[in-house]
Amino acid sequence: MIDHLLQPLVCERFLTEERYREGHLRVVNALPERRVMGLHSPEIKEVAKRLAREGGEVVMPDGTHLHCTNGTDVVHAFEVVPNESLCYEETVIWGYLINLEKCGLDERLAMLKRYIPILDNWAVCDSYCAHAKWMARADKAVLWAFLERWFDSESEFEVRFAVIVAMCYFLKEEWLDKVFERINGLDFCCIKSRYKTVKGKPKVAQQGTVQGAEPYYVRMGVAWLLATALAKFPDKTRAFVHSSNLPTDVVKLYIRKARESFRTRTIEAM
Repeated sequence: MIDHLLQPLVCERFLTEERYREGHLRVVNALPERRVMGLHSPEIKEVAKRLAREGGEVVMPDGTHLHCTNGTDVVHAFEVVPNESLCYEETVIWGYLINLEKCGLDERLAMLKRYIPILDNWAVCDSYCAHAKWMARADKAVLWAFLERWFDSESEFEVRFAVIVAMCYFLKEEWLDKVFERINGLDFCCIKSRYKTVKGKPKVAQQGTVQGAEPYYVRMGVAWLLATALAKFPDKTRAFVHSSNLPTDVVKLYIRKARESFRTRTIEAM
């Protein structure tokens, strides 16, 4: 699609230093079939900003060159190609473009509805959510109604998307009970993951593996949300965890997150 824009920005060390490349791949931990080119976040953001301002040329899977006049055109081009043809960096840029567009809430949610099902990686999911600053200004009732379907999904990263958005934009006094209710209602056994659990840390990066129970990235997302809630509402968070139906391993992950965070290491988690 936009390899010609990305290739000149690939980190030289990613190409020439095996140890550096291994570290990058470990952090991203994309699925094996998802190509990783090796760009850093600032370069990815700069490409997205340029496409949002000026558009650009994209190359479709059949070799056709398509001139896009703005970011919306690029988003529409991403929408019609097979998901597996996109590299990791392109999936991140797709999300950034949705966030950068100047449009109404209904139009943005329509674009987001087509984007969320392609999420297959924690870094793509979380980078989108962290940069979706429009959500802070959006009608929260409308946005929450939009999140409901993703909480009910059986796909790991669709659920993680809902969890991370809730953590970033709904940990407010008036929404806390709804967030906790939704977290408590998650059926972890029914959420499907494409990541496989392995024992011990592999000597080399093994894309698509995790060292924890499936769906690992939903469990970690819930633990992160609870640790964040603990910093803001310690009493209510502790009360919720004590009365919740959360799996034991999720509670342990939450306690570990709370102890590791500068914001909560001095706050009792339980």
